[in-house]
Amino acid sequence: MNPFLASSLLYGILDTGYVASENMATMGRQLLQGGIQILQLRAKKSSEEEIVAMAQQILPVVRAAGGIFLINDHPHLVPIVGADGAHIGQDDMTVGEARRLAGEKAIIGLSTHSLEQVERALSQQPDYIGFGPLFVTPTKPDYKAIGLSDIVKAQTIVPFPVFCIGGMTEKTLPQVVAAGACRVVLVSALLTAKDPCVKAREFLEMLQAHSN
Repeated sequence: MNPFLASSLLYGILDTGYVASENMATMGRQLLQGGIQILQLRAKKSSEEEIVAMAQQILPVVRAAGGIFLINDHPHLVPIVGADGAHIGQDDMTVGEARRLAGEKAIIGLSTHSLEQVERALSQQPDYIGFGPLFVTPTKPDYKAIGLSDIVKAQTIVPFPVFCIGGMTEKTLPQVVAAGACRVVLVSALLTAKDPCVKAREFLEMLQAHSN
């Protein structure tokens, strides 16, 4: 297991639904300064050429901060841009195929939306899983919220890190932490904040207080 990944608590996503391509590096820098340890580029409606261009802007910022940089959905672009790995969904491909495309040392994350999918992830052995959406989220409007009751169970089923995701805000994160979550992924709560750096720091402090 990647030791930095295992110790990471706060994971941010740079989503083109919220951040313009020309602002990706600036937003990424703010999030990293606020304590984000893992940063993913998610560009669902962009071409591969556009994704590569954005990734090339973001990568030096992540490297300077000592973080992990992942690409959503396109593991074959990982070696092209020099990213650390990729994140895939349930319907994209197997973890093994993603790792073959991204490189044997690449970090591969997998989305899961139920305890059954968490259990099935065991056989695929991703480096981490995302578990959610916990709440209704504008980022994934077609997905039903799964709630908080299965967080601890999900974390005990698998030996690799579980990052809870979906609709978390400064109002709901305390509930998520109280329900047993160790690690979270944040999107709109950071990207729409007046000061993303300050907001990231606040979220990280909540998680650190729980983990100590």
